[in-house]
Amino acid sequence: MIQKILYMMILCSFFSCGKERDQSFIRVSKVNPCYFEYSDGTPFIPVGPNICWERFETDETKVLQLYEQRFHNLSKNGGNYTRIWLSAPFFEVEHQKVGEFDENIVKRIDKLLDLATKYGIKVKFCLENFRKLTGYSAPFSSSVAFDKPIYSCDKQGPLSDMDDFFKTQQGKDLYIDRVAFLSYRYADNPAILGWELWNEINSVSFSEGITGELKWTREMLPVVKSYFPYHLVMQSLGSFDNEKYQEWYKDFSSLPDNEIAQVHRYLDPGASWDICQAPMDSLASQAVVTLRGLVADKPVILSEVGAVEAHHSGPSKLYESDTLGILLHDLIFAPFFSGAAAPGQSWHWQYYIEKNNLWWHFGRFSHAIENINPIAERYQPMFFMHDHVRFYCLKGNTHTLVWCRDALSNWQTELVDKILPDSRTVKLPLQFSDGKVSDIEQYDPWSDTRKVIHVMDDTLEVTFKRSVVLRFNNENH
Repeated sequence: MIQKILYMMILCSFFSCGKERDQSFIRVSKVNPCYFEYSDGTPFIPVGPNICWERFETDETKVLQLYEQRFHNLSKNGGNYTRIWLSAPFFEVEHQKVGEFDENIVKRIDKLLDLATKYGIKVKFCLENFRKLTGYSAPFSSSVAFDKPIYSCDKQGPLSDMDDFFKTQQGKDLYIDRVAFLSYRYADNPAILGWELWNEINSVSFSEGITGELKWTREMLPVVKSYFPYHLVMQSLGSFDNEKYQEWYKDFSSLPDNEIAQVHRYLDPGASWDICQAPMDSLASQAVVTLRGLVADKPVILSEVGAVEAHHSGPSKLYESDTLGILLHDLIFAPFFSGAAAPGQSWHWQYYIEKNNLWWHFGRFSHAIENINPIAERYQPMFFMHDHVRFYCLKGNTHTLVWCRDALSNWQTELVDKILPDSRTVKLPLQFSDGKVSDIEQYDPWSDTRKVIHVMDDTLEVTFKRSVVLRFNNENH
């Protein structure tokens, strides 16, 4: 074990000092740490959903064909990012015996990364998701198991329980061994954006609770970074559906070695916090704004977002009627226009996006932000309401972007009450502008059309249905 770690540290050092870095690696911007950039300083905005595993197929050829189809659909709509769980059965390299890594599974991952490279997709790999060693199976059909029986004494493994995994050196070595093996193969692969230590670490069965999970995370973040010096490293917590979790999010997001402040948030009728039953744009925005208030010097990403049945018992029944993608539109646009480093990264890729063929929404977001440089603009998010419209503003150095969302229309009115929205005309005083504005570009993401509208007497008249994006130059530009 020790020899393997030393070897991998030497290997990583070789990569860092003796090899020209590929210009397509992703890092936190050195100029504006609220956003990402390629290693040559070009801005990078990660656009895409979670596609963490294949839910219904197990045949390797068919699964990889499905991933190619998804990457193709995402790429042609301006997408460039996804998240995948390496602990899902199809990608799990350590599945038969402790310390034995399956080269056939590695070849699957190789093929996946080849597809990602082909379509320009950056992959964030999640390393682990299990919560118990045994007895925690998949929560519902087409999900994945949340246990790791090969580590358990009951299955001839070395550990008695999760306390052994997190507290003993033997348990920590199991994690590091797996990281070291993956590093040997992938440490220098630019198709990988980063490595997430655990999916929702606070959900594991550990006697020390959040305190122990924070301690383990603090210890493991720099270890994983040492194996993947070109890639980002990060941690994730469970859905932000209770106000008390603000302290948890602050503690984890503030860790110096945690390079991305991530948050999960769902529309959940069973959640104790009212914000989780609000309109999708409001619940997505509030999560981002809260996290940005807790950590001001890191990229913030709403890295899981969607709609579920009560207490995450399954995908929301709202998806069946949301064939137009009203929820998806809101969860994509609201986070970025609230100051996140990316649009919302949706869950339920098969039950919702694929089933309703909603890939085009990523294209509409990409069109809405064409030719922007968030690093140079140093966007400052602003928010206000006027005439039953929520205005999400990004005020930059040369221009201001505004996403306008009709507050009279939401998932309740459209998907439950079956009331389709009408077009509305709003007369808007330009209170978010520092200077005189004459012409404004209006982009309609629902029709994919642009036009220039004129300001009369310092009032802007905007006609739209559901939402629209405005862009205008700031004073002296």
